[in-house]
Amino acid sequence: MITTDVTSSAMNSVNSPSATQFMEEISLTIAAQGLAPSMMSQDFLKSSGIIPQNWELAQQPILNPNFAQLNFTNGVGINAQPRTINLSESLNNKKTADITIHQIASRYLEKMPHAEYIGFSFNPKILIPFPQNPQAVRQYITESLLGSGAWKHIGKIPVQASVNLSYYLDRCQLSINISEANLQKPQAATVGAILFSSSFNYNVRIEAEKSAGRMTQMINFLENWQTDLEEFRAIVHEKFLDSAAADETQSIGGISVFPGQML
Repeated sequence: MITTDVTSSAMNSVNSPSATQFMEEISLTIAAQGLAPSMMSQDFLKSSGIIPQNWELAQQPILNPNFAQLNFTNGVGINAQPRTINLSESLNNKKTADITIHQIASRYLEKMPHAEYIGFSFNPKILIPFPQNPQAVRQYITESLLGSGAWKHIGKIPVQASVNLSYYLDRCQLSINISEANLQKPQAATVGAILFSSSFNYNVRIEAEKSAGRMTQMINFLENWQTDLEEFRAIVHEKFLDSAAADETQSIGGISVFPGQML
């Protein structure tokens, strides 16, 4: 049975005036055959118009044949490995109009129209600290989401758990992971937190042999980023954290964590 008291406790901690504001980050991944990390230099990105000329690095970049990492002062990060490029951005205090990584990804696709693209994923995260009630994090996962059972009473300390969920949407597959996390701020104690991580996964159709067809699909996938972000936010806040969503059907968001089994 879902424990509504623990869910309510989680919401009370989130809504408490003394609680730390929740944090958001988004990332997107472009996958393509033959993608070389050594191409992702700051000079190439600026000279090709993929990133603006006035962007400044926050630290020394890493650039070699197997890995590239560039972190900018505006909170945007670019990581590349063979076959994949990942763009990430912190959304704290940012309006939707100020988010930039989808524009960077769009310009990259325009500059690389003949790449053999194979997939795309959009990955939003929400981190919710519990400074006043850190034990609520573990209780929420093991009691609200997983329910009771003898498996919880092994060892000397309360069990630590995470939950992986997979959904099939009309446009793509959605994976959500819910786990414990620690938030460390400079000159401050570590704060317990709950991390909701997701991935909206899109695959290029095999029949799209022509590069133009592949790129068109990638652009269409990218255009869903805002819809994906808004849906993920709604799922977290309305299906998981809102105590009204916990009902007697013992389901989470209408789908049982363990289909066919009692929670």
